[in-house]
Formats: sequence, C-alpha cells, structure tokens
Amino acid sequence: MQTLLPKRLTPSAFSPFGEVLFFDPDRSRLVNDGRALRFDTDTRFDHASPDGEPVLSIYRAEGGPLPTRLVTFERHPLSSQAFVALSAESFLIVVAPEDRKGLPDLARAEAFVGHRGEGVNYTRNLWHAPIAAIGPGGDFLMFMWESGSSVDCIVHPLPEPLVVGTFQSPAE
Repeated sequence: MQTLLPKRLTPSAFSPFGEVLFFDPDRSRLVNDGRALRFDTDTRFDHASPDGEPVLSIYRAEGGPLPTRLVTFERHPLSSQAFVALSAESFLIVVAPEDRKGLPDLARAEAFVGHRGEGVNYTRNLWHAPIAAIGPGGDFLMFMWESGSSVDCIVHPLPEPLVVGTFQSPAE
C-alpha cells in the first residue's frame, strides 16, 4: 500500500496541476471607496463543452485526521474546478497525472495541505481526490462549468486505498 506525505500548498509546487488561489496584498488595489482591497488572480477557468454553464456551489465537508485512506479519485473532462476554503482551517489536496491507460497514476500522485482563505483551481481532466477538511469540518466555495451529463464527473474507485500520512508543517 502506497503512503503519500503531504506538503505545504505553494504556487510553484502545485503548478503542474493548476493554480493556487490566495489573496496577495502586494498585487492588490484599493476599491469600493477605499474600503476594500481587490486582488485579481492569474487563474483562468477552462471549459470544453458549449452546453455547460457556470456553477457556484458551497460544499460542507466533514473533517477528519491525518493519516487518512483515500478510496476514490475523480476528474472533470469538461471543466477546470476551483475550491476555496471558506471556514475549513486546513484541507487536503491529492492529485495524480494520468497513466497510459487514462487512469490516475498513483505512483506519481502528490498531496498538499492548504489553509483557510486559500484554494486551488484543478486543471481540466486532472485526477484528484474529493475535497476533504483536515481536523474539524468546514465550508468550501466551488466553481466549475457543468453540462448535466455523465461526463461532468468521472469517478474511479482505487484498487486499494491510498494512504496520506501526517503533515509536518515546515518551520516558519
């Protein structure tokens, strides 16, 4: 059984899989009569179906400890998918490139830990584990295009669980 050790979510470490979403005060501008700062991310949402429409949802995810066992991966062939942690203190992101058979390549899987106020935008068709809060549960904002077809979300049960080990926070 394979065990992954998660690492801190950073834009450079996550770049092969999509973008990290976060507020950057150094690249923000004053708006709303000087009462707010606005930061426009570099993220661009990708969708391949002319039938799809944008969907903005709130997920309430149960929390749990690390280590954990993952039993499924999923992908969205028609759209990128973004999650932002609204109230979850920390969350688990597990991604895997596609193997030669079109399935998740678990030997090249990577795990990351994000924190409240951060998010990710998975590239279209990327295999990933379902969103999961670490510790207490919490809410996530989710954005993607959906057509209502069975191709919107492909779920793949893993032949054996993938274990994600304990996260060791790097020294600040």
